[in-house]
Amino acid sequence: MKHKDFERLVAYEMDALPEAVRRQIANVAILVAELADDETLDLVGVDDPYDLLGFYDGVPLTARTTHYGLVPPDTIYLYRQAILAACASDAEVRAQVRATLRHELAHYFGIDDDRLHELGAY
Repeated sequence: MKHKDFERLVAYEMDALPEAVRRQIANVAILVAELADDETLDLVGVDDPYDLLGFYDGVPLTARTTHYGLVPPDTIYLYRQAILAACASDAEVRAQVRATLRHELAHYFGIDDDRLHELGAY
């Protein structure tokens, strides 16, 4: 899948989120990158860039205080090459983009991996 098509898929999945969720998303950029950089891989303790499908970088909503302001947007990265390598069909790519985007948005909303496990998201 070409980069532009992948970006359109990500935009489609953002638009497909429930309106109540979309209204709460502010000051966050959703970006498509080919693979995670070395700094990000080191930060999360991953050796192989194909093992990281997405990454949230920012201050979760639950950690923001009244002092949160005049800051650059948080960023959610979706790693195109890693997602494509993990999938065998376009349908799998769509499902993986949806799952990865929602996973990273969960972090934006302050839900950590332990809680996602408890909720059965994995």
